[in-house]
Amino acid sequence: MKNVTNVLLSQRNRLLIVLLFCCTQHLHAQPPKTPLYLDYTQPVDMRVHDLMSRMTLEEKAAFLNHVAPDIERFDIKSDKWNQCLHGVVWNRPTTMFPVSIAAAATWDTKLMYAVATAISDEARAIYNGWHNDPNFKGDKKGLIYRAPVINMSRNPYWGRINECFGEDPYLTGRIGVAYVQGLQGNDPEHLKLVSTLKHFAVNNVEENRQALSATVSERMLHEYWLPQFKDCIVEGKAQSIMASYNAINGTPNNINKHLLTDILKNDWGFKGFVVSDLGGVRTMVNGHEKGQMSYEQAVAKSVMAGCDFSDKEFMEYIPAAVKQGLLSEDRLNDAVYRVMRDRFLLGEFDPQDKVSYSNIPMSVVGSKEHLALALQEAQESIVLLTNKNGVLPLDKNKIKTIAVIGPHADVFTAGGYSGKPMEAITPLQGIKNRIGQGTEVIFAKGTPLPPPRRRRNATADSNATATPVFDTVLELQNAADAAKKADAVILYVGTTLDVEAEGHDRTSLGLPAGQEELFKTVLAANPRTIVVLMNAGPLTIPAVKESAPAIIEAWWGGEQGANAIADVLFGNVNPGGKLPYTVYASESQVPPQDEYDISRGFTYMYLNGKPLFPFGHGLSYTTFKYSNLKVSDKQITPSGKVTVSVDVTNTGKVAGDEVAQLYVHDVQSSVKRPVKELRGFERISLNPGQTKTVTFDLPANKLAFYDEQSHGFLVEPGAFDLLVGSSSEDIRLQTQLSVIKGK
Repeated sequence: MKNVTNVLLSQRNRLLIVLLFCCTQHLHAQPPKTPLYLDYTQPVDMRVHDLMSRMTLEEKAAFLNHVAPDIERFDIKSDKWNQCLHGVVWNRPTTMFPVSIAAAATWDTKLMYAVATAISDEARAIYNGWHNDPNFKGDKKGLIYRAPVINMSRNPYWGRINECFGEDPYLTGRIGVAYVQGLQGNDPEHLKLVSTLKHFAVNNVEENRQALSATVSERMLHEYWLPQFKDCIVEGKAQSIMASYNAINGTPNNINKHLLTDILKNDWGFKGFVVSDLGGVRTMVNGHEKGQMSYEQAVAKSVMAGCDFSDKEFMEYIPAAVKQGLLSEDRLNDAVYRVMRDRFLLGEFDPQDKVSYSNIPMSVVGSKEHLALALQEAQESIVLLTNKNGVLPLDKNKIKTIAVIGPHADVFTAGGYSGKPMEAITPLQGIKNRIGQGTEVIFAKGTPLPPPRRRRNATADSNATATPVFDTVLELQNAADAAKKADAVILYVGTTLDVEAEGHDRTSLGLPAGQEELFKTVLAANPRTIVVLMNAGPLTIPAVKESAPAIIEAWWGGEQGANAIADVLFGNVNPGGKLPYTVYASESQVPPQDEYDISRGFTYMYLNGKPLFPFGHGLSYTTFKYSNLKVSDKQITPSGKVTVSVDVTNTGKVAGDEVAQLYVHDVQSSVKRPVKELRGFERISLNPGQTKTVTFDLPANKLAFYDEQSHGFLVEPGAFDLLVGSSSEDIRLQTQLSVIKGK
């Protein structure tokens, strides 16, 4: 009996030990394991695939709608994207920089990088603000931004020239790469923002843009319409790109597999995502296909072609398209992966303190440093077009009375896709801010701005205030009287978004009605009339060029633009901007808008006749001498490269900036080639008497043309002119380079 009792006690003890061990283990148990996708120490690819594996078909479809409801069980917030062409678009003020075409006129890639960095700082600050402050005021914006626009301004009538970087692929590529890198940051672990390139591709006509088809040769597509996109993808590493509304050779870009997959993803190695333009799927159904394609088909064709991200149609119709066999799950998962990878790289699934950009404070928004940068960019963008007898700069100490005249003199024009400026300064106020004390400033409008155009979907408002009657005769007389009283006249003329804007091409390359008559009236009253152009697209104004003592191109210069204009007028700043496009001598010189082959007379590369102002043109208050042109080798193989160097000397009496420009010309080619092509540039600052050496790297592939037989770029053996100068027409030095056969 004793043995039995001992056995029972032993078993009870063992049971107690087991129970005690289990309780101890429970007490020391680890908390539930963190899902792999939330473990910031793991590789991004593994985290993305882990999260995707947990999602339903419907959740994936919703994830690919950029304005979908949040997916709450994974805490995935709808990004809702944003704009930042020249400053963050927000419902509160941010720093407003000059419009994109003005940025291109700086020809300053380092400045462009600094500006884009400032813009992305402000975007991140806003994002950090609403993450860190439960009482945050203002819209809660995500980190996917739709900029830059890198379409070519081949069509001078195009309404969106204010958004782009000009007519040249090389210049646009250099400016674009700097902009993308400034937006996306330089942290190897995280993206600062996602930069979305717009609009891919051959997009620069607004009329019927949601249904038109551009007829483009294979050669012209690769030589002119795509190089800047390739630069910004391959070198700039842009993480997003927008498929444009238009079709190319009959295939709408939203379902253009050759464009979105073969070229972009396969040939260029693009790792990011393609997004449709707003309503891109709807334009397939109601525009290009005119009701012959269902929404399920349009969504399936878009995704299968390479479009990864879109509007509500993706959320609504992807599940059905998959179930009907129209859309493969592999392609759907690839689309989800591409968008989600960027969301992870932005740090959205990481703790805030593990993301280097999370410490950017709200104090950077509209900071003194950013406003100073906006002023610098505006100053650098201004182009001195003419300056007869050195009438500029004006000596403000000798001016007792100055007349500020024109429809643009007392208005602020922001430009397309603009946010709210910290302080909107008008040109009139800019003059007052910079003029000498005691100088009288007289203002006269002279002629009205073009009337507001009726926007799409606008409805009549019976309670709207009637536009005041403008007495043109009286206002012209007031302008003449003001001019007669003044020691100098500053005449501000140009365009507005009612003349050139998205959805609205210009119908004329001249000044809007009444402005040239105003110029003639004011000039007759006072021959010391300086013309300031405030516009985006080129203005064909031969009569103004012939008669005006001086003309400056000031663009829509952002919130500091007015101060920058005054700085140039009064000599506080020596202008150094250069035109990023050709200003045509007459409208008859311009080929039809539906001609997409630029060799028929478009741009400085193929222009028929002389321009009014050439591409790359811009004067200075000083003079520059070019000398000592050198090439590292007189011969090069198709795979080689050379360096070209030139000395530039400031031979005048004041400090100034010059943009040295390198062009090439194929002396004898088997196909029609440009009269010259930009292949290098650098903006430099020089004190009086100072010399700097500018060096350009010139790889042989920049001498190539696209060969439609081999479907690739070809460098033909032969002689190439190397031309260096101050503009495409002002060539100071030249030499020749020979391409010889070899590897």
